[in-house]
Amino acid sequence: MTLIKSISGIRGTIGGQPGEGLSPLDMVKFTSAYATLMRRTATVKSNKIVVGRDARISGEMVRQVVTGTLMGMGWDVVDIDLASTPTTELAVVMEGAAGGIILTASHNPKQWNALKLLNEHGEFLNKEEGNEVLRIAEAEEFCYADVDHVGSYRKDLSYNQKHIDSVLALDLVDVEAIRKADFRVAIDCVNSVGGIILPQLLEQLGVKQVEKLYCEPTGDFRHNPEPLEKNLGDIMNLMKGGKADVAFVVDPDVDRLAMICEDGTMYGEEYTLVTVADYVLKHTPGNTVSNLSSTRALRDVTRRYGGSYQASAVGEVNVTTLMKETHAVIGGEGNGGVIYPASHYGRDALVGIALFLSHLAHEGKRVSELRAGYPAYFMAKNRVDLTPQTDVDAILAKVKELYKEEEINDVDGVKIDFPDKWVHLRKSNTEPIIRVYSEATTPAAAEEIARQVMQVIEELAR
Repeated sequence: MTLIKSISGIRGTIGGQPGEGLSPLDMVKFTSAYATLMRRTATVKSNKIVVGRDARISGEMVRQVVTGTLMGMGWDVVDIDLASTPTTELAVVMEGAAGGIILTASHNPKQWNALKLLNEHGEFLNKEEGNEVLRIAEAEEFCYADVDHVGSYRKDLSYNQKHIDSVLALDLVDVEAIRKADFRVAIDCVNSVGGIILPQLLEQLGVKQVEKLYCEPTGDFRHNPEPLEKNLGDIMNLMKGGKADVAFVVDPDVDRLAMICEDGTMYGEEYTLVTVADYVLKHTPGNTVSNLSSTRALRDVTRRYGGSYQASAVGEVNVTTLMKETHAVIGGEGNGGVIYPASHYGRDALVGIALFLSHLAHEGKRVSELRAGYPAYFMAKNRVDLTPQTDVDAILAKVKELYKEEEINDVDGVKIDFPDKWVHLRKSNTEPIIRVYSEATTPAAAEEIARQVMQVIEELAR
């Protein structure tokens, strides 16, 4: 059993002893702490908290525990039930609510669930707020409402359509061009809420032919739910049969988007954001942001349009904070997370799909041809296992000193930027390891620079 408490929420495997897995007692304590913080910090004059969930098997149980606890804390619950993470984020703002909780463990397997916490803007709590929730929960510093002040409960199933309406209303979403292109689209929604909302979105975008794979929202995921190539053999094989022009794959809470070309090859999830950014920058030149572990291709495309690219620390809240500071017109994360401020400050696969199809319709190319037009970079992901006694911070400081002639960014670990490649070293907060991300113009070069730096780390650790 596993229970992980962090500034972004609480997640764990269902079952087991309190404090060991994600038990109802842990849910109650954490929800109560969040409700207490929102009472202190929310500036909107609203007594509402929005709750949405993905289709996990444990979702109904978790929903009842969380909504009941919020009512016990005196909050009025707006339950939007089966809904994506971006739908829930938008619902918070549309409701004028004080906050929201998304019940999803994102790309984790079916035995996991989690509570992700939103502020009144439908955005994730920042580090200070997250730490305060953890402190309140640990101290059990909360007080429940008396009988005359228990909160109310309302179910509202209109938000999937409201989300779609907001996507269709975006200036750069060209429904007419998509309809004229007569695209054939395949989707793999890994038996979660994408199976509900994506067919509706595609129909309203004018896509008449949709091949559906794993769209029944049972929560019994038919494959590992992280949208990586090694998990997507079924949809890739479907595409090799020539049944569609493009395939879209989402994770269980629909904030990550991966794509597959018409020939069954992976588009590359790092290039989801790159491609959407190309389309956005073509029409609205400006700045972009992604995290330090994302592909350099976004920087290249941004500079092509005269914009400025900046990299943030890893984590969605860090990306959105820097996007606001730099007035970025598009940003996100290399794991297929598109953040488009014209819609909202959250990763949104629906926005990504609508903008990508608009771009594809305007370009008039096959998907593989579109992909070939972007700078070719290849990423490698490795790790160095250390002992609990190892001073990881000291090692990172020494690595930084050894490579001081290169361009260094240390806002999140140490990133070494060479002229034609980069390496990013991040220490884990939960175990004695250093994660090593690298990128170069060939797979071999990406692995080689990672090997060189890992060798340096191992020598320092001795």
